[in-house]
Amino acid sequence: MKTIQTDVLVCGGGCAGIAAALSSARNGAQTLLIERAGFSGGIITTVGLPYFDGLIDKPSGRFVVKGIALELLQRLGIAKPGAKSIDDLPPELVTKYWGSMWIPNVEHFKVLTDELILQQSEKLKVLYHSVACDVEVKEGRVAAVIIANKDGLTRVEAKQVIDCTGDGDIAHWAGCPTISSKPLMPLTLHFRIGNVVPTKETTPTAKKVLIEAHKEGRLVNFYGPGLIFAFAKDECYVHATRVPADATNAADFTRAEIQGRKDAWAIFNEWKAKVPGFENSYYIMSGPYIGVRDTRRIVGLNVLTLEDLQKTTRHDDAVATGCWFLDIHPPEVSVDKPFTGSGFQPKPYDISYRTLVPQKVSNLLVAGRCHSASSEASASSRVTATAMALGEAAGTAAALAMKAKSEVGTFDGVKVRETLAKQNGGPFSEA
Repeated sequence: MKTIQTDVLVCGGGCAGIAAALSSARNGAQTLLIERAGFSGGIITTVGLPYFDGLIDKPSGRFVVKGIALELLQRLGIAKPGAKSIDDLPPELVTKYWGSMWIPNVEHFKVLTDELILQQSEKLKVLYHSVACDVEVKEGRVAAVIIANKDGLTRVEAKQVIDCTGDGDIAHWAGCPTISSKPLMPLTLHFRIGNVVPTKETTPTAKKVLIEAHKEGRLVNFYGPGLIFAFAKDECYVHATRVPADATNAADFTRAEIQGRKDAWAIFNEWKAKVPGFENSYYIMSGPYIGVRDTRRIVGLNVLTLEDLQKTTRHDDAVATGCWFLDIHPPEVSVDKPFTGSGFQPKPYDISYRTLVPQKVSNLLVAGRCHSASSEASASSRVTATAMALGEAAGTAAALAMKAKSEVGTFDGVKVRETLAKQNGGPFSEA
């Protein structure tokens, strides 16, 4: 079997993974990023959810995530240099109800992440269309990760490994303890409809039509619906499908993709036939993948809990800040109450480096929605901008561990925090 050797291997090029890879390379480590799609960006690009959730503390409007996440917004031309709050963003891109902002062109985001990767070409290599499929563990370390792509199976031997798979695949296969929510939150296929003429009655009428379709058996499940004219005045971005499934089970994941496409097409046809303004509309596309909110998470050296959010627990080794509300989606149809959580809006809270450190394996970190958090806390920390901050912390830690000839599992998180601060990243500060 072919073998590749590298200092740091990042598995998954989503929000956490792209930040981890860039941060690792910029801090001097030879880094390899692998991603199953043909581009980076994760839920933003592979699913089509164009939001930087978790960037902004809703009550104050202040950015609580900077670093690579803010850099991406600046390079997209959305945030100006020195931007510190929601008031420094174009008002047409801001959703003040959620305390979030959206990206006007997902394709631009793909191109930008490619450019940033290529800028670090001396230290950073990427393999798209590549997926991790197994691990080798020796003496409490990940000795190799097996990847599959057009070259066949390849062993990647890395001194430090960062699991940004979203599902904690590497940690799980390596024997690290993991947990899952019960029930799991449902999956959502996002899609777009063109040539729509919106009116004040568009959303309530669309909602009424879907309720009838569900009652009459033409639509299995849905919620909302969220109809957002984000990309153009006549283009409707739809956030409405809801498919209960376990995305770590290949057969169930496949079933969910099929069901999501069927439901999205049914929703489109119902609206085209019955909602004024949709008469001449056409179905543009759905995301390449169905969106996954919730699968397994590691049980790390520290577990982020709901109590931590409620009490705003502080940590000396905090490497990121969370601020999103408890975004818990029920698996069943939910129209008037789309969230089963309290909707609790925490104050900006610390996320400890130790939530990235799994048990039992010394050279592995986990970043993104599969970091160590309870079901409730994860509903807040799983979102895009927070995942970027966690990924940036993991990449920085891996590079620092390489320089110190140490392991990420035993590395001092305070030192990671200090380095992130020098890079305009890390946890939120009033300064």
